[in-house]
Amino acid sequence: VIYEQEGVFIHSSCGKNDDQDSLIAGILRVIEKENEVVVDWRPLDETLDTSNILCAGKDSSSVVEWTQTPKEKCSRGADRPSSYEAEWDMVTTVSFKKKPHSNGDATTHANGESEWSFLFSLTDLKSIKQNKEGMGWSYLVFCLKDDVKLPALHFHRGDSKPLIKCLEKHVALNESPHDERVLLVKTQKSLSQSFENLFDESSYGLLQKWKKDPYIVTMGKFSKVTNYIVGSLRSSDTSNQRRPPSEMADFLNDTIPGLKINQQEEPGFEVITRIDLGKQPEVSRREPVSAEEWAKNMDSEGRILDVDYIKRLIFKGGLCHTLRKEAWKFLLGYFPWNSTKEERANLQKRKTDEYFRMKLQWKSVSEEQEKRNSRLRDYRSLIEKDVNRTDRTNKFYEGEDNPGLILLHDILMTYCMYDFDLGYVQGMSDLLSPVLYVMENEVDAFWCFVSYMDQMHQNFEEQMQGMKTQLIQLSHLLRLLDSGFCSYLESQDSGYLYFCFRWLLIRFKREFSFQDILRLWEVMWTELPCQNFHLLLCCAILESEKQQIMDKHYGFNEILKHINELSMKIDVEYILCKAEAISMQMMNCKELPQTVSEILGIENSSVTPDSDTGEDESGAELSCPTSLYQSVSPAVIAANGTRDSAQQTAETQSLAPA
Repeated sequence: VIYEQEGVFIHSSCGKNDDQDSLIAGILRVIEKENEVVVDWRPLDETLDTSNILCAGKDSSSVVEWTQTPKEKCSRGADRPSSYEAEWDMVTTVSFKKKPHSNGDATTHANGESEWSFLFSLTDLKSIKQNKEGMGWSYLVFCLKDDVKLPALHFHRGDSKPLIKCLEKHVALNESPHDERVLLVKTQKSLSQSFENLFDESSYGLLQKWKKDPYIVTMGKFSKVTNYIVGSLRSSDTSNQRRPPSEMADFLNDTIPGLKINQQEEPGFEVITRIDLGKQPEVSRREPVSAEEWAKNMDSEGRILDVDYIKRLIFKGGLCHTLRKEAWKFLLGYFPWNSTKEERANLQKRKTDEYFRMKLQWKSVSEEQEKRNSRLRDYRSLIEKDVNRTDRTNKFYEGEDNPGLILLHDILMTYCMYDFDLGYVQGMSDLLSPVLYVMENEVDAFWCFVSYMDQMHQNFEEQMQGMKTQLIQLSHLLRLLDSGFCSYLESQDSGYLYFCFRWLLIRFKREFSFQDILRLWEVMWTELPCQNFHLLLCCAILESEKQQIMDKHYGFNEILKHINELSMKIDVEYILCKAEAISMQMMNCKELPQTVSEILGIENSSVTPDSDTGEDESGAELSCPTSLYQSVSPAVIAANGTRDSAQQTAETQSLAPA
């Protein structure tokens, strides 16, 4: 239920004496189902069954299973699960459950009220007529596409504006040019360059959802999008099988405003297509960093001796699972690399207090307050929906009454207090889930998630600036790597790389198994061997699939379908090796285009195949690719006693981040 309003009346005897029998009180709901959104009005059963009083076992979150209250007074705290944050629990919430109504069953209601019930899908809605402002209580009339007009609904409590706002999230409503009181549902009339108008009317609702929430559509309805796209873009006329690349660029540009994917004919790319990157080098990976290796790189006070060295080890092999709980806090920026064990303990204490102050803010909001805070209500609703479907096959989150689900919910709600402007956007639960799984601690997981969201923030902003930038950057990299493949994708109307959208949005979370994602993310968090390594991972996956896509002459629809079906079938170690090899190719290129250099954060002067000394003529250190593969760490030698402690301290300080 995404909208619910009581006090919505049907006036069954308009124009007669205003007696009680002429008014039928009811509840109006907008219900989001798997494949559609429906509007439902039913008469209100004024009787209340007191045996159906419900109380929450822990708090007011719907994530916690509601249990029926025994006849005696509900005891607070007696049967609550013990929890280290139990003192932060608020007063138990109690709500009342109305008797359920069955659809169209006249015997369930007295006075024949059920004959007025109605329910319709938004896909059948043609228009909405409203009364003018300031003329009594608000009312509206729904008109369906078969010209059936439903009874007028009168809003005796509040007005109809929240309903209209809710409906506009799922259908486009435009004021009629002939009557300002009438809102028309926008339908397909002609082919235009706007995204939704490239599709037939039956798919309109889904495409509206894609514009509103690309995450959910790309996660759950990818195949449906594919079918709608191909049906609209491939006309039956064989002479017009393909749309021009420029028009296809506009197609996505209207969906994500500001996105400009360069097409093959753009002159600026002619130079790039002639660059020879040479053969990809062979790359191997090592075993995960062990607890012993980690301990050897730490001094007596718990300070990391050589940050660059330990990052190189993690990049090349990842971490053994027992180390992740500690090492991820450094990789994500929660713990400073140059901090001591004591400093980290003090930091955790401060952060724990700060976390629970923010958690208290949303847990202390009363039900009445929340009724007047639509944003908080919306955030809570989205979080509860997403938490209940995030990684439920993982043992940490499976089953009912799982404490992992409660923590997932509470951390996301607290993040809304931390960043209320962004709040919660669908997809963020996917980023939190592995972090909480590793940390097994609410506070540590929250602050690590905050650090991760600092990196990912732009992906979830309303203007989608992060997604625009990454798709454009990926286009540059792929064209340098394989201009022929780019040309083929463009010839199949796929040059805008839409199929990479969900890879970028939630960092491959749905493409790899849960355990592989832990490995992939910790490698990416080292920020080695260059900036935007995740874009090179995209290139590696696409290059691996290039042969099949081109040999089998996949078209627009087949490319989308093929890429979507790669989920859970990609070898993470192979892709990491391939992406690293691509990075070495590009960093060793003497004629690397300036645009690509900026994307990868490479200094042109230092990117030469023979720059293996790490120094230029003046002796200044360079960020050359070979520095990634050094096998000996000066700071580790110092820890073994071959250098004096003063020099060791100086080296450690020089490694501290600015």
